[in-house]
Amino acid sequence: MNLFDWDENPELNITPLVDVMLVLLAILMVIAPNIVYEELINLPQGSAQKQIEKKPPVHISINRDGEIVVNKEKFDRLGFIDNFYRYAQKHLDSKSSVMISADRSLDYGMVMSVLAAVKQAGFSEVSLATNG
Repeated sequence: MNLFDWDENPELNITPLVDVMLVLLAILMVIAPNIVYEELINLPQGSAQKQIEKKPPVHISINRDGEIVVNKEKFDRLGFIDNFYRYAQKHLDSKSSVMISADRSLDYGMVMSVLAAVKQAGFSEVSLATNG
């Protein structure tokens, strides 16, 4: 009497295995973004002991009458280019940012001459203030 039928081909059912793997993959995909690796590193001391200081910006405003004010210092518009150049060399840092505020009713050429004077004095970071 033979207990086994050697002519029979058993089939492997892999459906439960695939189901378990998909559940594990879904769990891994949900948990993976929340895993944070923290490694404590003892960094060496740098050679620069001085803190970087932020330079105050230069504010230039031109009112409706054409009066030019640089950081509360009034300038005449006729000699502004030369006077601002001398003032900037003595009192201002050329790496500071400059903000020009001008009245809407002013002539375009007036604002551009002030901008040219600022550029000529060596300032590279210049912006024009707007209302919006």
